[in-house]
Amino acid sequence: MATEEQRTLRLRAPLTEVDARDLRVGDEVWLDGTVWGIRDASLIRLFDQGEHPEGTDFEGALFIHTAPSVRKEGDRYLPVSVGTTTSMRMDRFTRGCLADIGARAIIGKGGLSDESLSHFQEFGGVYLAITGGAASWETLQIEEIEEVLWEDLMPECLWKFRVKDFGPLFVTMDSVGNSAYEQVRARAQQRLANAYKLLDS
Repeated sequence: MATEEQRTLRLRAPLTEVDARDLRVGDEVWLDGTVWGIRDASLIRLFDQGEHPEGTDFEGALFIHTAPSVRKEGDRYLPVSVGTTTSMRMDRFTRGCLADIGARAIIGKGGLSDESLSHFQEFGGVYLAITGGAASWETLQIEEIEEVLWEDLMPECLWKFRVKDFGPLFVTMDSVGNSAYEQVRARAQQRLANAYKLLDS
């Protein structure tokens, strides 16, 4: 997954198109600023039902695929466990996130499709992978839940997280067409082919 010159970068969200297009597969990223939690139900409301929360600007946003566990104290929500879910089932929303509302990065597990990779190239975006099973670590990096929109979708509403030292995240799909998942598939196919040759010899 590493590039020839793997970098460790600290970024502040939201991101610009220049920020996103500068990232390359293998880069390690640490985030400060705003990250939006989003999930199936909130994506369906945004794109299939065409609703947009009034007064909310997603330009440069980073979306993390999550439906967090929280507790409410007064009028505030406090994070209990903010785990990240597998992204592929939300793959069909990638183009809308980038082209329609201006997001620059999607954070999740497992990667997205080749079609999503082409959208990252066209619109200037990246996929950032987070370590699976690291929910307790992620939760500690959330300073505050600043806003919760569409509470009727709980826990798949829109979550505005303020994060500090959020990571490590790794760029696994970038805006020039690189995909760590494709690289892994290619290596696996080559190893399989070599194994078949050994069996035939």
